[in-house]
Amino acid sequence: MDTYIRFLFEFMSVFFKGIGKILGGFFSGIVQMFSIHEYLYIIEFYRKDFSGGEWFLVIVAILVMIIILALIVLLIVFFVRKYLKFRKTLVEQESMLQEIATLNNEVASLVQEKEKILAMKVSQLGLKPGEDPTVPVTESSSGSSTSDEEGSSSEVVDDDPNVRFTKLHSIDVQFKDYKIQQYGNTFTLEELVELFRNFAASKLRLYYTTNMIRLFISGLSATKLVILQGISGTGKTSLAYAWGKFIKNDAIIASVQPSWRDRTELFGYFNEFTKKFNETDVLKGMYLAGYTDDVYVTVLDEMNIARVEYYFAEMLSILEMPSRDEWIIELVPSSWDNDPVKLKAGKLQIPGNMWYIGTINNDDSTFAVTDKVYDRAMPIDINDKGQVFEPIDTEAMNINSSYLEGLFTEAKNKYPLTQEMENKISDMDDYVIKHFRIAFGNRIVKQMRDFVATYVGCGGTEVDGVDYYIARKILRKFEQLNLAYIRDEIDPFIEFLDKSFGKENFKECKEYLIRLKKMV
Repeated sequence: MDTYIRFLFEFMSVFFKGIGKILGGFFSGIVQMFSIHEYLYIIEFYRKDFSGGEWFLVIVAILVMIIILALIVLLIVFFVRKYLKFRKTLVEQESMLQEIATLNNEVASLVQEKEKILAMKVSQLGLKPGEDPTVPVTESSSGSSTSDEEGSSSEVVDDDPNVRFTKLHSIDVQFKDYKIQQYGNTFTLEELVELFRNFAASKLRLYYTTNMIRLFISGLSATKLVILQGISGTGKTSLAYAWGKFIKNDAIIASVQPSWRDRTELFGYFNEFTKKFNETDVLKGMYLAGYTDDVYVTVLDEMNIARVEYYFAEMLSILEMPSRDEWIIELVPSSWDNDPVKLKAGKLQIPGNMWYIGTINNDDSTFAVTDKVYDRAMPIDINDKGQVFEPIDTEAMNINSSYLEGLFTEAKNKYPLTQEMENKISDMDDYVIKHFRIAFGNRIVKQMRDFVATYVGCGGTEVDGVDYYIARKILRKFEQLNLAYIRDEIDPFIEFLDKSFGKENFKECKEYLIRLKKMV
């Protein structure tokens, strides 16, 4: 055994001696590079043989060597600092991940506790889960208290433990024998603009320009999501509210809260404790719209006070699908025997006769709206208060959604973009790609055609419609670029617009570019 131990020692020593020589050679090399004594010895050895010119070259060689050594020292310091910073980042990331995991666990616990507390409150108030406490109560002939027709049905439904969608079920009862009504609408798009404008002014004392109403209706034609944006107090929510009053279907106002994180804020959620689905007014409005051919609108008030792409992401994807048969959202994973009539296997068809209007205030208290949202919506700026005018007294009117969409389709067929305008837009696209690295997407081009055609049908001009759309949907993307970098490209771009579309046209785009230039 002693022999083997000596063998193993000598055998392994060969390997470790090699490592020692590598390390020793490395450190010896570093010591050699910084051996001031040897440098001085060589200089002293040749000192007597140098001429005057050679001494100059010696000084240059010494300076070069000092610079090289200094650079090596700085490089070593740099790498050491990099390593220490990297190590610190790793430690911070691990600590942050642990903190996030702890917070996630706390959030899950709070959600469960919230559901239990809500169920307890409902029980203490003497209400059944899902019962609407705002339903008016009237006195029956027998002296007992009863609600109206819808409320009575809802009360019966609430007593049934097998019914989890009480509000939707009450709508089924109310519309059991309902037949879609035809209102015999005959107005044109241009007449609709004036009718709505005069109604808002005569009945609600809300004043808007003809062009603002024209833009609003054109936005409804281009997409199901219209965003009204601008400074506070200019009438963004009032415009959506007035539209609901005009079509005799009050707008469903959903006041967005900073805590909104997912779609349950819009549609509600199934409470495992009470075995009831907590339905929202938005869900109730959607379900009701599915029974009729009327026009409905849901208002997402101050929609960017929370992140839109969180709570509205699924709706953005659904409304993007070309076929309305695919506009389906899953509310619950399975079906019950007494589920609402229009709920198939826990899934609800999103109605095509409902539009969604979001209002946005651009200030420090809100989130920036991402491209994903803007690309699918039609933004309309409301930054000026409308001037008071003497309106024609106009009454609200019922409008068939099929008739309104028929007007939109008629306008798209009657007023397509001219070939000349198509060519100019294509040239502009090439210019923007070359100078700003931004391109038009297919979605944007399709929306532009729909928007501009309806804008012309509402009494506007093609060039003004294209101007407004490009300013709000395409030039807006310039804000994401380095403004200092593109500043010198703005004036040539304005000259290009003047040459392509005429100096008297494209005022929206030019004003936007000038404002952008002043921001640098």
